[in-house]
Amino acid sequence: MIEKKLAIIHTSFATVEPLTALAKDTIIGCEVVNFMDDSILPQLMKNGGDLSTVEGRWLQYVVFAEDVGADCVLNACSSVGELTEKARRMVSIPVLRIDEAMAEKAIGIAQRIGVAATLPTTLRPTLALLGKKSREAGKDIELQSALADGAYEQLMTGHKDAHDAILIKALKELADKVDIVILAQASMARVIPLLPAEIRDKFLSSPVLAMQRVKAVLDIQSLKTEEENCN
Repeated sequence: MIEKKLAIIHTSFATVEPLTALAKDTIIGCEVVNFMDDSILPQLMKNGGDLSTVEGRWLQYVVFAEDVGADCVLNACSSVGELTEKARRMVSIPVLRIDEAMAEKAIGIAQRIGVAATLPTTLRPTLALLGKKSREAGKDIELQSALADGAYEQLMTGHKDAHDAILIKALKELADKVDIVILAQASMARVIPLLPAEIRDKFLSSPVLAMQRVKAVLDIQSLKTEEENCN
């Protein structure tokens, strides 16, 4: 088996450990390289989500990832998800955004879709992604959003239980209004097991779906490499 190297670009420490563990569990023999910049989200929160102020810095991490020999890059932050398209034109390796597979699945199975976030900077790009994917699929959808205000701040200060309580309340309220709810940030996935069992199927989170997409991309690369070695 040809070993592969995955680079993950984070904007929060909250995603480093769980995504690294998930990658190693999902992709046998995968080496994970993490790039983490916790200055990006605070800057976006202050400027209303203006990506132009962080674009150059974030794109440089993609270049670094290629420089260290990564076979694939995963953008772990939905707030900067829209930078993925530009990154793909800068490097020769695949660059994936963590919420893309989740958005595609939601559109495939639901018409009324709720988007929940703990950061206001995440709502707009996530809603935009769903709109783009629905147009590509030729499907009309209805979108509703909910912001679990204060939850992210609780998580960043180590108050995980408080984060979970705020978020769960917002998720329950949104779930009553839509067919399915997507969790706009990877850091939110931790609360799904804490939701009532009878409504858990109404929620989609990005980490597992994204890592399955990464695995599929790396598997295709391995097959191509094996074919080239045989020729």
